[in-house]
Amino acid sequence: MPFVDGDDLHPQVNIDKMAAGEPLTDADREPWLKLIRKKAEEVLVAEEDRAVVGDYLLRKPNTKARGVVVACSALKKSYRDILRRTTTTTTNKGLLAEMTDCDCNNNKETLCTYFVFIKGERELLRERMEKRDGHFMKINMLESQLSTLEEPTDGEEDVVVVSLEDETDEQVRSAREGLRSLVDISL
Repeated sequence: MPFVDGDDLHPQVNIDKMAAGEPLTDADREPWLKLIRKKAEEVLVAEEDRAVVGDYLLRKPNTKARGVVVACSALKKSYRDILRRTTTTTTNKGLLAEMTDCDCNNNKETLCTYFVFIKGERELLRERMEKRDGHFMKINMLESQLSTLEEPTDGEEDVVVVSLEDETDEQVRSAREGLRSLVDISL
């Protein structure tokens, strides 16, 4: 599946704020999250257009996977709902949820959204962040990220949890296995 890094879609003003150690607000994040959703939809349409040209199938035969992998920090349920496209409106008091029907099993036109939450302890997160070179979000932002975080582990649907402590190969295996249990595709 194609990959989109949500960090690449931040507007410069967000990058400047984070680089200066200033946490983003809901108002800063909402347009970014909507842009991520829009980009995922655009990438999916582009992939579908490339899949079949005339009578020629450009995708491997028997490939069922249809989707886009997006990496981003969807820290709150309201942020994840924007990515699910179940929130559509903002008021001056913050995010206002307007629930929509997302029937992923019966609606082929719907881009359903599933999350892989990489769960880890503060110290391991700090250690990993310290090893990143050149990223605009500095280590001093970790505390604001963790204080904003609403873990999607308590009853939130369509979420797979993997351990930050696991090696990358094990995380990928766990994510694929968890996603297979949620959707009927080959991963």
